[in-house]
Amino acid sequence: MALSRQTLDYLLEAEGSIRSAIKSAATNEKPLIITQISKLLYDIDSMKEFENLMDVVEKHQSED
Repeated sequence: MALSRQTLDYLLEAEGSIRSAIKSAATNEKPLIITQISKLLYDIDSMKEFENLMDVVEKHQSED
């Protein structure tokens, strides 16, 4: 099942905020903080990609 439009919108908004946090942290924080914030962004992106993959699998299974 694809992510709902509302959920996707919130995730895109969160990605924008996290990118801003990374930009600020790049000049103000220790590298570990930047790494952890970057992992949040990576995890959101991975979750969206996984959701897309699950949609493909479900579609393939329903065709059988």
